[in-house]
Amino acid sequence: MAVRASRSLFCNAAWLFGGIAALLAGGFARAQVPPPAYDPPEAVVSETAILSGGCFWGMQGVYEHVKGVVHVYAGYTGGTADTANYETVSTGTTGHAESVQIIFDPRAVSYGRILQIYFAVATDPTELNFQGPDTGTQYRGEIWYASPAQQHVATAYIAQLTAAHSFPAPIVTRVDPAMPFYRAESYHQDFLENHPDYPYIVVNDIPKLHALEIAFPAEYRAAAVRALPQP
Repeated sequence: MAVRASRSLFCNAAWLFGGIAALLAGGFARAQVPPPAYDPPEAVVSETAILSGGCFWGMQGVYEHVKGVVHVYAGYTGGTADTANYETVSTGTTGHAESVQIIFDPRAVSYGRILQIYFAVATDPTELNFQGPDTGTQYRGEIWYASPAQQHVATAYIAQLTAAHSFPAPIVTRVDPAMPFYRAESYHQDFLENHPDYPYIVVNDIPKLHALEIAFPAEYRAAAVRALPQP
């Protein structure tokens, strides 16, 4: 499996456990993010959200444990089809961001709640063009709205969080119209579920699952919904 060095070099035990502690503390602190004040109900039975916020392994892993989510796919958006592959996107020159496509039932979990989990657990919206150990524009925070309603919810929520000073630094998450989403290679799908002991996952993403369970007990489900069938 091809992975960048930043995701595979974890020989320093002090860094490893220090990273876990820091992420636990940060994740639980951010879990106090309030729900969006504007979050109108939807009458449709299926809705899609596309979010970018760092490595898609953790983003996918979080939303696979959210009730009401039907499927979550790791992939790329923001660039063209011919550059939508892991090695090329990793150069940071394609316009793509590592992203997740979340297909959910808005009668069970609202778009606003999807965004609350995004800001509270899945990503740090104050980090510009990086998330944790991963740097580059492919790790930017971005909400890709599929409708005027989604745009309104997203922009109103960011304004709400900004006015409430919910974060110690400015929110730099972008809000842009959705572009074509290209699913990532199969070995990236369900990566957290398939490799829960992988060092990068242990340090960066397992704490997010713990934060999700604690901060959103009504939305958390222990059994993940998978993007691909289990072998």
